[in-house]
Amino acid sequence: MKSEIQLTFEECKRKNRPALLTYTVASDPNKKKSLQIITSIAKYADIIELGFPHSTPVGDGGQIQTSSNRAIKNGFKMRDAFQIVNKFKKIYKNKPVILMGYYNMIYQYGENNFLKNCKKVGVSGVICVDLPWPENQKFAKKCKKKSISFIQLLAPTTTKDRIKKIIKDSHDMVYYISMLSTTGGKLKLSPKRILDNYKKIKRINPKKNLVIGFGITDKTIKSLKTADGLVVGSMLCKTISNSLRMGQNPVTKLDKVVYYLRNKIL
Repeated sequence: MKSEIQLTFEECKRKNRPALLTYTVASDPNKKKSLQIITSIAKYADIIELGFPHSTPVGDGGQIQTSSNRAIKNGFKMRDAFQIVNKFKKIYKNKPVILMGYYNMIYQYGENNFLKNCKKVGVSGVICVDLPWPENQKFAKKCKKKSISFIQLLAPTTTKDRIKKIIKDSHDMVYYISMLSTTGGKLKLSPKRILDNYKKIKRINPKKNLVIGFGITDKTIKSLKTADGLVVGSMLCKTISNSLRMGQNPVTKLDKVVYYLRNKIL
């Protein structure tokens, strides 16, 4: 039986466009609004990525750190992420949700307990930023047993031999980090260079769903639309921050932003 993630990519390919993946932080700006945000943008996003906030993130730039800080100040607990996903999946039963975060929080929560709750609420995949291959193999196998996709990360510096091994071990999707930077950084390479690197990886296993993340905004997304999928995160977190500063409703603002992004890749 095919996963929700796989079915989503197949549907997007039939429509001759990339999948749009959106990233926001669970409980930002608060638990209620966080649920409202992902429920609203799911009309235009194909896959929802929901981050669990961490106080010392190694891969996140300023925009996502700001979102994480707000969530932590609001008293975020891991159970909040599961409650948000549970309520979301009652509205969008077949929309894939990927939880993204850092291994320490999964470890503290307990791997088995974490995966049991992922399965219970309908999480489709997990991205663990600081648990690289091959150290992630044991946890990835646990994910697979629960029919949850463990999503591997590739960087521009990953060697070809290592890329082959990672892709061979990967599940429904592989995440290509477009540049050496934290999230939200300005693109250091031209979209053409990023796509050239992307195509080299894609040729290793053309059937594997390969998405691009980091540095993707309304200004760059159209030029990268030949990819299988594109992840937008920092731009959305920045929109939440700006909305709150201006006394606007972040739900309404994000709805418009994601609608605009979706139209850019049609």
